[in-house]
Amino acid sequence: MDAVPTEPTLRDHWRELPHPRRLSPGHPQRDEVLCRHAEAVGRNVAVYIDPTSGLSVFTAEFLAARGYCCDSGCRHCPYVH
Repeated sequence: MDAVPTEPTLRDHWRELPHPRRLSPGHPQRDEVLCRHAEAVGRNVAVYIDPTSGLSVFTAEFLAARGYCCDSGCRHCPYVH
């Protein structure tokens, strides 16, 4: 008998807070990261530019809308691991 796929479980506060293992509370640019994330979500865009690396980072809203975890270590992964 085939297993029925289940909806992934969203972690608490996934919209507001990055995954706890992927952006520490002591990160020197945490406030800027959170601000950029909130701005991107407010503009309904999928990514923002990380202030440290200059790389594009997916928002929690984009990742949740996708509906699954890709296991790539996304900073704002909304899913419980």
